[in-house]
Amino acid sequence: MYLHLKKLFPETENLDLLKHQQVTKLDLLNALNLLVGELKTTSKEEQPKKWLKSSEVKALLRISPGTLQNLRINGTLTYTKIGGIIFYSYEEILKVMEQNKVNRNKED
Repeated sequence: MYLHLKKLFPETENLDLLKHQQVTKLDLLNALNLLVGELKTTSKEEQPKKWLKSSEVKALLRISPGTLQNLRINGTLTYTKIGGIIFYSYEEILKVMEQNKVNRNKED
């Protein structure tokens, strides 16, 4: 995340003047409030969607269309079909990944 000086100090026309000015507590508070707002926005954007389309699942798991179809057919991944669009639950995908985790022994 990069904050431009114009965002922090919109009232300043000549940004070179900032190099010679003292920073006040109000300036710090404004910068902190802007940073907190940016963090809240960023954290909301990073939350995964509840339902994913086939293309998103293929990209997420890095699998081919045929592999995704096999996972549907053999019941590994449950899905919801609305019209011609197939949706997968993100939570279900995580659950399947956990259930199929392989723990390797050090002796192997």
